Formats: sequence, structure tokens, C-alpha cells
Amino acid sequence: MKHRAQNMPVAMTIAGSDSGAGAGIQADLLTFAALDVFGTTAITSLTAQNPKGVSAVLAATPEFVSAQLKQLFGYFDIRALKTGMLYDAGIIKVVCDFIRRHRGIKSVVDPVMVATSGAMLLKDDAVEIVRGELLPLASIVTPNLDEASVLVGSKITSIEEMRAAAEKIASWTKNAVLVKGGHLNDSETVTDILRTKDGLTLEFADKRIPGINTHGSGCTLSAAIAAYLAKGETVEEAVAAGRRYLLAGMRNPIRVSRESFIAHIHPSETREVDDTE
Repeated sequence: MKHRAQNMPVAMTIAGSDSGAGAGIQADLLTFAALDVFGTTAITSLTAQNPKGVSAVLAATPEFVSAQLKQLFGYFDIRALKTGMLYDAGIIKVVCDFIRRHRGIKSVVDPVMVATSGAMLLKDDAVEIVRGELLPLASIVTPNLDEASVLVGSKITSIEEMRAAAEKIASWTKNAVLVKGGHLNDSETVTDILRTKDGLTLEFADKRIPGINTHGSGCTLSAAIAAYLAKGETVEEAVAAGRRYLLAGMRNPIRVSRESFIAHIHPSETREVDDTE
């Protein structure tokens, strides 16, 4: 079977490489491909990691990140981008400058700070630059509970506090904020809170799926949101569709090294194909 020729929308991920392939640019590219979006990359760092932890990080220079962005924008019609692991202040400033100069590109900022294993993925001196410069440039910000806690300066332990955090972050960024509640482990339901740019608060709740290694879930969701934005969806539509995509991948997992992981390409994703030879 052959795919019919299509003028595919283009999205870009500005993120780090996960040598274990479950997160980072590897998860982003799988997500883009699954959603029929052509994925491009500006790699900010290499990591030595697997789903259990990160043992080393080798960051790109800001100049090299800038060179990648220049090459991509000079050729591709990039409709949306997502950021992941940016690591240090120099790289973040380069990304901020790029987004400022190309405001027509919709941007999903996943403020990656700490790996699930506890490894720091953002240098201390970069947190304030993320908060003060990068987040206000985003179309939507997608922090998990740990990241949202850092951003608002207090630990988030309930859905009510998630709502307050989403409202607080949106009040200074002036954009949409999705606070992800997957780390709120005292409930059988996973709840995400979306605060829209217009000031509406939307709640998404689904039954927690047991037995899944969720490594890369944040990267996958932010990449899916970016993919749907590249396809012309609104932020609210992209969040809803991105969550459905992630949940389908968790409900239909793949089995690797005796564990169940998110399947980025699964039966719920269909494509138009040509059966003729």
C-alpha cells in the first residue's frame, strides 16, 4: 500500500535527545509521524539515559542551536513548534529570540525541569529566564505538577491548587496554560486543568491507566498538541485531541524489556492510503 501524496504540515521540536527513545525528540518525532505531520528537529542536548534515569548530559552550544533553527526556517514552512529540554540560559535565549522573530509559528512550551527519575534537566540560572521570558511567548504552556509548583512557588497537592496554579501562571504569561495532573497519585482519576487565553477554565478527567511506564508522556502530549496546532486546530481543540491521542497510546501499549510503554503509533490513528500498485 502507498500513501497518497500530501502537502504535509510541518512542525518542529526544540528539545534534547533521549538515548532510551521514550521521551525527547524521539518521542516527538514518533508523535508527529503518527499524526501525519512532518517533524523537524533542533537538538539542544544529548542525554545518556533510559527509562530509569539520566546519567549524563552533553549540551549543544547556543550558536549551534541557532544554526539549526536558521536552517529549518530557511527551508520549511513551520506551522507549530514545541520546546522540551532546553537545559541552559544561553539556549533558552536563542529560542526566545527565534519565537519573537517568528510570531506566526504557534508554540507549545513544555517547561522541562526535572526528569521523572529526579535528574535535573534545567540549570538553576535558567529557571527565571523560562519564567520571565520564554513562557510569555508561548501559545500554550504545559507544566506537570512539579514544574507548575516551581513556577508558582508552592507545592501543588490538589485539583483546587491546580486550578489556582493554572490561573496564576496564565495571569502573567497572558496565554493558555495546561497544568497536567498525572503526578497527583492520590486519585484513580487523572485530571488536567486548561486555563484558556480568554480566561476560561476547562477540566479534563480520565480514569488512571495502571501498569504503564509513563516515561515520555509529557513530551508526547506536548508534541501532539503542536501537531494539531500545525494542522490548524485551535488551542482548546489541540489539547483535547492531543489528550485523546496520548490516552489511546497508553490503552494500547507496546511491550519492551518486560515493561509496557506508550505506543506512539497505534490502531486509533488512521491514514488515507492508496491500495493500488
